[in-house]
Amino acid sequence: MSARARLALSALLLAAAGVAAPAGAQAVTMAGTDSVAPECATHTDSVNAGRAAAGGNRKDPHELTAAQTRAMEADLSRALAAKGYTKAPNGEARKPGGGGAFAAATVKVYWHVITDGTNGKLTSSDISGQLNVLNSAYSSSGFSFALAGTDTTTNSQWYNLRNGSKQERDMKRTLRKGTMADLNIYSANLQGGLLGWATFPKSSYDAMDGVVILDESIPGGSAAPYNQGDTATHEIGHWLGLYHTFQGGCTGSGDYVGDTPAEASAAYGCPTGRDTCSAAGLDPIKNFMDYTDDACMNTFSSGQQVRMQNSWAAYRG
Repeated sequence: MSARARLALSALLLAAAGVAAPAGAQAVTMAGTDSVAPECATHTDSVNAGRAAAGGNRKDPHELTAAQTRAMEADLSRALAAKGYTKAPNGEARKPGGGGAFAAATVKVYWHVITDGTNGKLTSSDISGQLNVLNSAYSSSGFSFALAGTDTTTNSQWYNLRNGSKQERDMKRTLRKGTMADLNIYSANLQGGLLGWATFPKSSYDAMDGVVILDESIPGGSAAPYNQGDTATHEIGHWLGLYHTFQGGCTGSGDYVGDTPAEASAAYGCPTGRDTCSAAGLDPIKNFMDYTDDACMNTFSSGQQVRMQNSWAAYRG
């Protein structure tokens, strides 16, 4: 792995509801809605030097619009209805007669290690450590993660990977395994300062589906303060249908989860007591879907867990 520490910032880049994706963004269709959730970062010397004082340097130039989230929500409702689900009072997708309650799901993980021959190599212990982080983070959600296979590919172009590039398309079309219920993780040296990106769920098979992470972000990597494995936790949240906690700011439907307090903007570092919206509740800075440091993140809300379960039932289960 490279010795450079990567500073992360997160942004959803997508083209949905007739809105064009930003230049260079990969367009991945989610049941008629093009969507991809890259997590963006900068790592200039000046930014690195000022990070501690500033409490973070992340930016979010490409958040979803209200129209985009409405389109995605409408598609989720249609997908659930097509499978015979309705929403219970607690938001859980259920079938008439009380059936269809979410059953615990073990997600098969296919890990694709990309190297340039020297950098990027991961050990079985490295991968096991990341899966342990995921299983701890998702322990209350009904999801667990089990390694189904690991492969290592030496390809310098794939290793020095750019989001939305021909190299990414070639890599995924060559390596992806399983169905849309199976999680494919690709670790590489991401270009443009990226920490990782993920695709949202969709109803039909797509070889581009999966999660890409910076190899240095795994537990014990060099991308401090993002080196405890929660880049993957955050990205898989997108893969299971979650938005950022600060989606929509203080108004509107936000992240479409009722128990994550509204948040005007992303939180950086670990700003205890931050409260940016007048609605009840401090900002959810410890939520895995905010932008705080790995050491600060430790929770998914009950509402987020229900949303992931509903998304699984609609698209992946």
